Amino acid sequence: MALTVRQHLDAAALKDGLLLVDGQWRQARASRTWTHHHPATGEAIGDFAVADADDVDDAIRAARRAFDEGPWPSTRAGERSRLLRRYADLLRENADDLRARQALDNSVPLSFGTVYAGSVDVAADVFDHHAGWIDKAGGETLPPYQGGDHLAMTFREPVGVVAAVLPWNAPFLLFAQKLAPALAAGCTVVLKPSEYATFSVLRMVELLLEAGIPDGVVNVVTGPGDPTGEALITHPQVDKVSFTGSREVGRRIVEASAGTMKRVSLELGGKSPAIVFPDADVGLAGMTAMGMVTLGLSGQACVAHTRALVHRDAYDEFVGAAELIAGAVTYGDPFDPGVLSSPLINQRQLDRVLGFIDKGQEEGARLVTGGGRPDGDLSAGHFVQPTVFADVDNAMTIARQEIFGPVLTVVPFTDEDEAVRMANDSEYGLGAGVYTSDVRRAFRVAKRIRTGTVGINGFQVEPHLPFGGYKQSGLGREGGRSAFEAYTELKTVLLPLTDELM
Repeated sequence: MALTVRQHLDAAALKDGLLLVDGQWRQARASRTWTHHHPATGEAIGDFAVADADDVDDAIRAARRAFDEGPWPSTRAGERSRLLRRYADLLRENADDLRARQALDNSVPLSFGTVYAGSVDVAADVFDHHAGWIDKAGGETLPPYQGGDHLAMTFREPVGVVAAVLPWNAPFLLFAQKLAPALAAGCTVVLKPSEYATFSVLRMVELLLEAGIPDGVVNVVTGPGDPTGEALITHPQVDKVSFTGSREVGRRIVEASAGTMKRVSLELGGKSPAIVFPDADVGLAGMTAMGMVTLGLSGQACVAHTRALVHRDAYDEFVGAAELIAGAVTYGDPFDPGVLSSPLINQRQLDRVLGFIDKGQEEGARLVTGGGRPDGDLSAGHFVQPTVFADVDNAMTIARQEIFGPVLTVVPFTDEDEAVRMANDSEYGLGAGVYTSDVRRAFRVAKRIRTGTVGINGFQVEPHLPFGGYKQSGLGREGGRSAFEAYTELKTVLLPLTDELM
């Protein structure tokens, strides 16, 4: 019998086809809709509104009024903090429901729903963390430098109206990483979820309304990049754009921001290296890297360590461990607890990944395992077998481009300097891993790699840590104090204490 997810739809019925503007759910003006096809089965399982430029304008003007005239920016720190913590509690209470909706969105299996990107608890922790910054948004008092006696003070104020544009691969985490610091700082938001992950985000917004967020503080417009996203990022009343996604869209946002000098935060992907030395637990390194590439999101994660740089003395052991993990991955109905990984999100991405696999073989890489599609009940979905390429040269296409699929490339190196040189020979600089039992080598290599985050013998993203990339992996950081401050402007105020000129 063919795989189906239709039996899971009834419990997920919610504001299908509606936008949220100024606290009210409403139809799109032109009544256009987007049909979501489930990536594991190809079934049409939901219709969502396509907001046009007029809908987006309504939402932004509602956010503008809520910021300029509403209570949220001036709400006392204690009240704002309590609301965000109340919301974090609601997320945890509704975790099972939210994970089910995510499985309908992007087919991330429920078995992965308590792990990092698929975890509602992590999203709740992000809101708790930023709730703690609200009463600490202080500035400085500075001594006079010249002139008469005076006070010089700095204050942090909310940046204004924020356009938050989410990807489809980790809706819980990215929703939290953008909205939590924005709301904590006192901003108002117009949110655009990915058209491939709308079920879960709309439910998260419903819970935010239940927590008591004032009307107009959070507005939602759904639809694809054209027309919805383009209207949002180019609107003159948007003060800041926060985006996670492709480099191409990131470049468009930078261009669009120039006219009104919008503030911009961008996380644009990576080709993260895992550097494995022979004194490491090589088997663990191989299982960890391949696990990041195959389990849960099937390599559709910006920070996945898809480029393994392995010392020649550890090479065969590493490849063997990666192949072992590849053979243990299971696919199918995301609601089946025995399923460990997801399909690719759509046909375009499936074609793209298969194209990279063909390119790798054309350029001379050795296909160790995978490289094709599963048969049988899975043939209607966008599944690709976990794939390992060995004997890869760092100049090959599969070692340089972000594939965003379950493909691990294994590149040999001879010494530390060569490993660092190859790690840095990339347009990206998001994450990296260093596997060794030599603590001095671990820190030495971590300092030399030009990436935003380096994990030593493992990798973790936590709410209080800044996360972002060097080079073409983006601008700015999400997580921690730096994320909170990215949604503020710094103001200097001078107060003379005498009649003498300052």
